[in-house]
Amino acid sequence: MCGISGYYSFHESISSTNILEMNQAIRHRGPDDEGFWLYNAGEGISFSGNDSTQKIKEDFPVLQDRNSDIALGFRRLSIIDLSEKGHQPMLSEDEQIIITFNGEIYNFKKLRKELESLGYSFHSTSDTEVILKAYQQWGNATFAKLDGMFAICIVDLISQKLILARDRVGMKPLFYHQNEEGLVWASEIKALLKNELVKPEINWNGVYTNFLFQTTLAPQTCFQHIFSLEPASFMTIDLKDQKITKKKFWKLPSPSGKNISEEEAVKKIDELLSQSISEQLFADVPVAIMMSGGIDSTLIASKSKSFNAGVNTYTISYPFSEEEVTNASIAARHFDVLHEIKEVSDEEALEHLTENIQHFEEPYSSFEVLINAAKYAHDKNFKVVVSGNGADELFAGYSHTLKLNKWLLMRNFNFVNPLIFTKDKFSQRVKNYFSQDHMFDFFRQSQISMRPLEVKSLINPVIYSKINSDLSNYHLSEEKNYSGYFEYDIKYSLSSHHVFRDDLSAMKYSVEFRYPYLSNSLIDYVSALPQNIRFNGVQNKPLLRKTAEKYLPQEVLNMPKKGFSFPVNYFIKNEQRVRDFITENLERLKKRNFFNTAVIDEWWNHQDYEYDWVKIWQLVTFELWYQKYFEK
Repeated sequence: MCGISGYYSFHESISSTNILEMNQAIRHRGPDDEGFWLYNAGEGISFSGNDSTQKIKEDFPVLQDRNSDIALGFRRLSIIDLSEKGHQPMLSEDEQIIITFNGEIYNFKKLRKELESLGYSFHSTSDTEVILKAYQQWGNATFAKLDGMFAICIVDLISQKLILARDRVGMKPLFYHQNEEGLVWASEIKALLKNELVKPEINWNGVYTNFLFQTTLAPQTCFQHIFSLEPASFMTIDLKDQKITKKKFWKLPSPSGKNISEEEAVKKIDELLSQSISEQLFADVPVAIMMSGGIDSTLIASKSKSFNAGVNTYTISYPFSEEEVTNASIAARHFDVLHEIKEVSDEEALEHLTENIQHFEEPYSSFEVLINAAKYAHDKNFKVVVSGNGADELFAGYSHTLKLNKWLLMRNFNFVNPLIFTKDKFSQRVKNYFSQDHMFDFFRQSQISMRPLEVKSLINPVIYSKINSDLSNYHLSEEKNYSGYFEYDIKYSLSSHHVFRDDLSAMKYSVEFRYPYLSNSLIDYVSALPQNIRFNGVQNKPLLRKTAEKYLPQEVLNMPKKGFSFPVNYFIKNEQRVRDFITENLERLKKRNFFNTAVIDEWWNHQDYEYDWVKIWQLVTFELWYQKYFEK
């Protein structure tokens, strides 16, 4: 687990100050080591950095100011093969192929054995070297073979290609900036903004999707000309003519027509989850399991003990989370594992609020509890934390999923939409409901965010006129069934939202989150199951509940679905400090002439419905995002 950065200047060499500052901007992703590789005038040279280990500094000169066409930067969080043999950028024996890699490959031992049978030898026990030699053997076909999370950059001087690749469901982020001057890439946007080729500018199309979905839909970001490389894809840049091509190396399987019983599916899911957990518990550093008190994480903890008898678990406690904390403790006692509870006080939640919000590189709509979870793991010396994230998307876990059948029926009455002329709030909500013609619209509505008409009324008309509000290019298969909805949950709820936030939360404190529910084999198997046993429209996560029955106590199994989130609404209503914080930032925002101030005042002064606070919090986080990335 690490951070990567780099640039390719198309027309002229640029100063290595760029890569040094880019790497420093993501120091939190890898404080254990750093490295560089620069290419200029047909020659590639490796360098150490100020934060490199002493041994690396003895092997490579410390990078000073010099020009290059291509530069690769790397920050290391040492988790597998803690020796300098895992140092990056890593070069092939002939120094013609160079790799930087962020992530973990859980099947790297199997791939290594296969490569050894083909005649390859290895100098380290790292998964990075396995990827490097796999690429030498299989080229771009390598990416489909990798089971894990990854963002990869490969410079292939033999074929004169530069390749960027990202894992199947986007667990590791990879952003890039592209224009006529060159290409810049990094694990986080804040690193891109340190490069002289990149000038920060608001992308209002990205902001538009952010306001509608609580996150910016990939490949857009809220920055103009900065994109997120889409999951399960790789981008190739020809070093001879700068031509760029993009290809997908995997797609979500469709349900098969094979008749499988629920009993058979439960048995297989149990087996695949055990295999995934056993692989993801492997590390050369301490590992912990984060338990929220629900089915997803407690099932992982219960099955982990057979692979690691001394496994540690912990739970984050925040206001109104008493039931979850109690159930996590009951579960820990039930399967006899070490368990601790970290209470996040009001003071602690508010102490670094601005800093935490600005760390996320886009507006968002919650207090990010996972930052507290990552900080606790860091303070306890856990570099790796195993998470239950991904189970909700994979097994139909969200409460709004249960509204799908009702929507499929009600959409037949969407013809009433043009007949609603009243402008009151209730009428507008009804009008919004009957405007959901596509599965994409149903998914958008389920995100509990601003509605399209609200965004239109909010944004300055001059700005709004330049926004492309037609989002049909984000539509997927649009099948009118659970499989159609499932596609959106995986691509946008999981990839663009949850694992993206998880990564930034964890890496802020140099911690790696891992996701056993998101192994290749589990995703492939569950996606191909018949819909009738994956989704029944009555109970969330029916298959996972069946799988968990023999492992978990009834208190956990019977607990209703509740998100792992901080009670922002309670804080807004009852904490004067939070209200003052909001008022101060809204007043700043109103002076920018981006938004209709009357609408802002109306939203702030009339919190009538349960989730009206979400719109306000999105505006506050927009203001803080703007301050961080656009004001000097």
